[in-house]
Amino acid sequence: QVQLVESGGGLVQAGGSLRLSCAASGSIFSINAMGWYRQAPGKQRELVAVITSGGTTNYADSVKGRFTISRDNAKNTVYLQMNSLKPEDTAVYYCAADSYPLRDWGQGTQVTVSS
Repeated sequence: QVQLVESGGGLVQAGGSLRLSCAASGSIFSINAMGWYRQAPGKQRELVAVITSGGTTNYADSVKGRFTISRDNAKNTVYLQMNSLKPEDTAVYYCAADSYPLRDWGQGTQVTVSS
């Protein structure tokens, strides 16, 4: 099992930036990919960005060109740099670690973008 702790959420004005961090511990050797998901009120949880153990990244169309996922293997940490934030980016952001076929989740961090 992998334990995940997110940080970096908060309140920002539209057009601003935030960087989320996700520190992993536990069975990190088993992780195949890590990703960021978000869930807005009344909506389903959706994929935002993912990075595989090989470094391949993938993004939701809605965040391409604005968000960047990266990782620091020495710190067992994955980051989500969010630029040009929009009010529709407001959501609880969750970090996930895939150790196929299992997925572990963090507790989530709130991101609120004001217009």
